[in-house]
Parts: sequence; structure tokens; C-alpha cells
Amino acid sequence: MEKFTQLTGVAAPMPLVNIDTDMIIPKQFLKTILRSGLGKNLFDELRFDADGNENPGFVLNQPAYRQAEILIAGDNFGCGSSREHAPWALLDFGIRCVISTSFADIFFNNCFKNGILPITLPQDVVDVLMEDASRGANARMTVDLEREVVTTSDGKEFAFSVDPFRRHCLLNGLDDIGLTMEKASAIQGFEAKMATARPWI
Repeated sequence: MEKFTQLTGVAAPMPLVNIDTDMIIPKQFLKTILRSGLGKNLFDELRFDADGNENPGFVLNQPAYRQAEILIAGDNFGCGSSREHAPWALLDFGIRCVISTSFADIFFNNCFKNGILPITLPQDVVDVLMEDASRGANARMTVDLEREVVTTSDGKEFAFSVDPFRRHCLLNGLDDIGLTMEKASAIQGFEAKMATARPWI
């Protein structure tokens, strides 16, 4: 998993509330078990019409936000089903951080496991960030996980907090497998000892 330390990039404003996982990645794209390739279908029903043509009014289709790496979202982001494909699609598109007033618990947890930083902030702060993001590609926002601070394009700083263990995992690029592999020598030692003590197993 890629480390997350500091991210400076374009933030896309998406003030819709209750964006569920089916809106993030519709069910017809869930057949794959690969984490790559889903970015092209991110927000598919919002980005494209029935004929597959881009909806020019949708924020991620606008030139200023095609390379967005941060999403400023409305309340209750990621609600609905527990599909892990939702953070996969966001990450494959290029989104590394989502900021909202609240997240659905399962989506929130899945973000950390896949290298995305979900940040919860009060409504008044999200309103400031939403306004900053609305300025377009020239308004680049910085998310500093080491300092736990979001900085707007004009230098306003807002502190956030992340669970220390999750922060450690993101800073060091450790998913569940990575955490296990940190114990590889101890695991190998245990297996060698068991092979000698109980060779019939």
C-alpha cells in the first residue's frame, strides 16, 4: 500500500449528501476482484448518460477537476452496502483523501485499509473547504497527515485527528497484509519450532 504522508492537490467539491456506495461504484461493476480498472466507472451514473456520453455538469468531468486527488463531500458519505470496490474505484481514479462531516462506518474503515485518508470535520470547516475547492484547479489544498492539518489554497489551517494506529498504518503504507509481514521473522521462527516439536502436523 502506498504511504500517505502529505498530499497537495486539486480538491473537487461534491456537496451532495448521502452518497452511497452504489453511487460511488454501481453494482454492475462489482464482478472484478482486481483493485485496478474501476476508476473509469467511478460515479458512473452521475458522470455518464445512458449512451455513455459524459455529463458536462458533473464536477469530475469538468477540466479543472479531472485530476482531483481530494474530494470535499456532503454528509454521510459512503453509506449503503459494504462493498470494498468503492474505495478501490476512488483510489484508481486518483482520489487519496475524502473530507466530510460524517462517513458510514464500513466505508470509513475500508478507506484506511486501502490507502485513502477519510477526514471528518465540522460543518463550518467543510463549508470553508467546499468554497475553496470551488475555485478550481488553481486552488490547491494540502492535507498533512504527519501534522494532522488541512491547509486551504489561501493558507487557512484546520486541524483534524486520526486514530493513532490508523495514522501509523497510513504513514507507513501498511495494510492488513503489511502488518502481518512485519512479523514475518517471528512467524517463521514459530513455524520452525513447531516443525521440530510436532513434525506430524
